[in-house]
Amino acid sequence: MRELREVLRTVETKATQNFKVMAAKHLAGVLLHSLSEECYWSPLSHPLPEFMSKEENSFITQALRKPQLYEGDNLHCPKDNIEEALLLLLISESMATRDVVLSRAPEQEEDRAVSLRNAAAIYDLLSITLGRRGQYVMLSECLERAMKFAFGEFHLWYQVALSMVACGKSSYAVSLLRECVKLRPSDPTVPLMAAKLCIGSLHWLKEAQCFAMMVIQLGEEAGEFLSKGYLALGLTYSLQATDATLKSKQDELHRKALQTLERAQQLAPDDPQVILYVSLQLALVRQISSAMEQLQEALKVCKDDANALHLLALLFSAQKHYQHALDVINMAITEYPENFNLMFTKVKLEQILKGPEEALVTCRQMLRLWQTLYSFSQLGGLEKDGSLGEGLTLKKQSGMHLTLPDAHDADSGSQRASSIAASRLEEAMSELTVPSSVLKQGPMQLWTTLEQIWLQAAELFMEQQHLKEAGFCIQEAVGLFPTSHSVLYMRGRLAEMKGSLEEAKQLYKEALTVNPDGVRIMHSLYTGASHFCGLSRCGAQAPDAQAQRPWLTDPAAPRHVGSSRTGARTRVPRIGRRTRNHCATREALMKFLKNYLANYLNKASLL
Repeated sequence: MRELREVLRTVETKATQNFKVMAAKHLAGVLLHSLSEECYWSPLSHPLPEFMSKEENSFITQALRKPQLYEGDNLHCPKDNIEEALLLLLISESMATRDVVLSRAPEQEEDRAVSLRNAAAIYDLLSITLGRRGQYVMLSECLERAMKFAFGEFHLWYQVALSMVACGKSSYAVSLLRECVKLRPSDPTVPLMAAKLCIGSLHWLKEAQCFAMMVIQLGEEAGEFLSKGYLALGLTYSLQATDATLKSKQDELHRKALQTLERAQQLAPDDPQVILYVSLQLALVRQISSAMEQLQEALKVCKDDANALHLLALLFSAQKHYQHALDVINMAITEYPENFNLMFTKVKLEQILKGPEEALVTCRQMLRLWQTLYSFSQLGGLEKDGSLGEGLTLKKQSGMHLTLPDAHDADSGSQRASSIAASRLEEAMSELTVPSSVLKQGPMQLWTTLEQIWLQAAELFMEQQHLKEAGFCIQEAVGLFPTSHSVLYMRGRLAEMKGSLEEAKQLYKEALTVNPDGVRIMHSLYTGASHFCGLSRCGAQAPDAQAQRPWLTDPAAPRHVGSSRTGARTRVPRIGRRTRNHCATREALMKFLKNYLANYLNKASLL
């Protein structure tokens, strides 16, 4: 190390530039592979005592003339081996990319291959170094500079795609993975990675279906990944069923999803993930008994899996076995104490079994847990820059339907295209309305979770008729995301309970503007029409939301309609022909606005 450092400190000439690049790359490899941070010594200090004998016994040649060294008063000295390795690799990268052979002439093919191989080795070491520090944004910027000589080179294209995935730029990653598929069409892992991104953060279901079909079309060449291809296709069908508006289309897509997932189970009968998704799909089509049987098989393989335990609790709740569901949730929280999805389900179960007072105790525990995680993120335990990309700002992870919907989209248990568009719009508007002095620090997922907690607490206080405390909770959520449709909806509920009917009506309309598919919002606006329009003497009767307790996957579902204490039900006007035509026109308009907004935001994410 001392000899390599002496060589790198010398003032180079044109003839020694390539040698210094190789020396810097070799020294960086030694620092990353053979030296820990505890044993590191800086270039300007002496080695540790245990290394002194090795340094003294090494063969040192005496130069005829002492070389000229870089000297000065303000020279930067690395503080640890990672920092020194990164400095060496960045210098090597700038020199290697400058001298790389770009000519495609046949006589320079060998020189081009050598320069490309040297540059690729430097980028591999950069990936290791920056990955250990979580600096994925910087890594993607470095790898993007390699694109000028990466024509036809699968390894560099795939490295850039993975760096984009790591820093949250999913749309860019899918574009790069599409090129990787062209370079290596027989590799099933590349389209599977693209399908995962399309299903998850982007919700590009058509593209996900195409990538999954690429894997399936490989047949036996895909090997063990063939079952994963059917799994991705089944999840795509299931999400398409969630987005479908016609009942017949939903039933058809659910049937195709179940058949595809069962085919994946035939190919991998012992894969617990496949069995779990089959159970989940059976639960979505309300085949609860069959779902329980499949889930028992999954739990035999992975007894402590958080998603399996969560699904078991939800299946118990679907059968109205709330105490069993709560016992399972408590057991799962013991294993995963930082899982907010499990804790939100616990709040809903306690709300039914023990009342809102007990559920509020769990909310306080969630707030304390959130504070702990936030403090950890501020200390650097969570990445504050590179991870704040596309994936987290969507506020959802739709690869598993088990993930509880957050307060931004509590209408369904899975991710909808309209909810993605609404989430992106909300975040953009929130950034404009929140002063720059109070911009949120840390991963966005932390702040959306905090918003869910405050809104859940507000709902519990409103059930107890503690409107003042509920208002305080809602104000905390307003400070986080003032234009969130869930925040606007909860503000409308609070205004309605206070008797401010016109204010409630306006807030409901604003929430419906942000999220046109908000079922809760339309339900409250419709059932409140008797109050807003003075039509309470009409003969139709609204459904009682208190009597409807399906799957507990809605953390902020409206629990009462009308007078919850007396059991009275709100009456709404009968729908005549003109009203039906108006509703049909409005539904078509809302559908057009939803599709336009989703397409616009998807295109904007590619810029």
